[in-house]
Amino acid sequence: MPRVRVAVNGFGTIGKRVADAVAKQPDMELVGVTKTRPNFEGTRAMEKGYPLFVAGGGDRAAFAAAGLPVAGTLDDLLGQVDVVVDAAPDKVGKENAAIYRAKGLPVVFQGGEKADVAEASFSALGNFANCLGKRSLRVVSCNTTGLARAAAVLGPHWGIGHWEATLVRRAGDPAETARGPINGILPTFQLPSHHGPDVRTIFPDLSIATTAVVVPTTLMHVHVNHVRLQRAPRDADEVLSVFRSTPRFHVFAPWEHVDGTPQVMEYARDRGIGFNDMMENVLWENGIRLDDRDLYFFQAIHQESIVVPENVDAIRAILRLAPDGATSIATTDRALGLAPTGRPSR
Repeated sequence: MPRVRVAVNGFGTIGKRVADAVAKQPDMELVGVTKTRPNFEGTRAMEKGYPLFVAGGGDRAAFAAAGLPVAGTLDDLLGQVDVVVDAAPDKVGKENAAIYRAKGLPVVFQGGEKADVAEASFSALGNFANCLGKRSLRVVSCNTTGLARAAAVLGPHWGIGHWEATLVRRAGDPAETARGPINGILPTFQLPSHHGPDVRTIFPDLSIATTAVVVPTTLMHVHVNHVRLQRAPRDADEVLSVFRSTPRFHVFAPWEHVDGTPQVMEYARDRGIGFNDMMENVLWENGIRLDDRDLYFFQAIHQESIVVPENVDAIRAILRLAPDGATSIATTDRALGLAPTGRPSR
């Protein structure tokens, strides 16, 4: 069976991870990636054998001077593929949309774009079936992906009456030196924050309100959740069991001594998946409490990688390469080395 040909437009924090993930899939071929200027990531693309193309008015001579051979321009790349993943910086995807339409190419956008950039927002656990055959999808942001995954677990099992979430957000990614260091905690004065409405692009009827603060870390986000369920679970262990049995959730036990995000990322480094990434929602056994129908839990979100498997599944939804989300998720996660379901804690 021929593999679908994929372009990744933008080889930065998200794009380089998506490119690696696509290259590992049994039903996909990575045809090429783009950069607007030469840097170390372009060197890595060359070392990995990914054909490099120039995008966004980039100067081919600058690439040549840096010793980075290019295979052509973005226009050349788009003429060779079946689908494109736009991993350009925030707001640039909207500008690129007209290029993809002119080429008649289906496209996956990122959560830094407004929801109206695509036909639908996407979460593999949340709405894969509704996205089958769409010409354009937007993989929602890292925080929204984490919330949508949890909603896809809690809603079908117990129903969600109302959800209040406070997002403790990292200040910047490790390489984003222009954002820090920051000596302080910065409230996000959009009340409620934009994350709740973004989750509703996946689950339109979900009652959720979110707030956010920014803290001086680069490791991960942490969500503090209070969910009023419609039906009471038997106990907290029942909730944990359901999370553990769902792909893309990882639950740490107390004996593992994972006190917070530093140990989570150390675990990810030891595991060595992708760029030493943590692509799952992270929960803690001792970070969950149930009081009748009131569920309280923490979850941590690795902002650099959580959307990576979602991009792969979005490609399958667009091109109908899998009949349902479970099949696509299993294929994606197997290729990436993720556990098929949550790892037992003992």
